Amino acid sequence: MNTPAQEPNTRKRCFDPVVDERTRLLVLGSLPGEKSLALQQYYANPQNKFWELLGAILGTDLRSLPYEARLAALRERGVGLWDVIAEAERPGSLDAAISNASHNALTDLVATLPHLRAIGFNGGTAARLGRKQLSAVADRLSLIDLPSSSPAHTIGFEPKLRIWRQLSDHL
Repeated sequence: MNTPAQEPNTRKRCFDPVVDERTRLLVLGSLPGEKSLALQQYYANPQNKFWELLGAILGTDLRSLPYEARLAALRERGVGLWDVIAEAERPGSLDAAISNASHNALTDLVATLPHLRAIGFNGGTAARLGRKQLSAVADRLSLIDLPSSSPAHTIGFEPKLRIWRQLSDHL
C-alpha cells in the first residue's frame, strides 16, 4: 500500500521561553502556528487575540508595541510565555493536526521560577498536555485552563476575556 508523501516542512519547533526571575504567571500555548514561525514571534497572527486579551488584563495596548517591547512589558509585569510542545509534525497551524510530539521540560522550567504562582493554559491542547506534565506541582500552583486565543476557537473576544481575567489574580 502506498502512503502519501509527507508534506515538506511539517516538523515545527517552539521558541525559547520568555521568563526571568520575576515571573509569577506563565502562559503556555501548544506550539507556534505558521505565521508565528515565519516571523519568529509568539502569537504573530493578527487574527490571534493573545496580545489583546493579555493587554486588556495588564491595562496596556500590547499589540501596538514592537514585538521586543511586548516581551519586555510582559517580563516587567511578571508574565512569562512558552509552549508545552517542544516540537512536532504539523501541517498548517491547527492543533488537531499535531502528531509525533515531544514535550518541553515544563517541571524543570517551573523549578527555576521562584516567584511563580500560576500557569495559564492557552487552549485545550496546552491544558491537556501541560496538566499531565505538571501534576507534581499542581498542589503549589494555580493551573488555569483558558479558551484559546486562536481564531480557530470561534467564541467572541468578550467571552474569552471574561475567562482570561482570572489571570489578573496572579499578577
